[in-house]
Amino acid sequence: QVQLVESGGGLVQAGGSLRLSCAASGRTVDYLHMGWFRQAPGKEREFVAAITWSGVSTTYADSVKGRFTISRDNAKNTVYLQMNSLKPEDTAVYSCAADSMMRHLTVGGRVDYWGQGTQVTVSS
Repeated sequence: QVQLVESGGGLVQAGGSLRLSCAASGRTVDYLHMGWFRQAPGKEREFVAAITWSGVSTTYADSVKGRFTISRDNAKNTVYLQMNSLKPEDTAVYSCAADSMMRHLTVGGRVDYWGQGTQVTVSS
């Protein structure tokens, strides 16, 4: 079993930056692909970014390309989401996810593990 705990959310002005962290515990996550999702009030959860277990390959939603960067440190069992040039429409609860199949994160499917989420609010 894997537990995922997000941190780093908060309130920021438009144009600002935040870095989210997702710490994993339990079984090692070295072999798991990791991703970030977000859900705004009244909207469905949407994919944000994902990274392969090796960290070599990353995938981003079009809405965040060029502004967000996903990375991971397997020695620390942690994945990060650096968010720059934030916009009010980025306001959402951001959740970390892990799965043995990359396509479950990027395309869809039942994801193995979820964190509880952290709130990100961007003011205009």
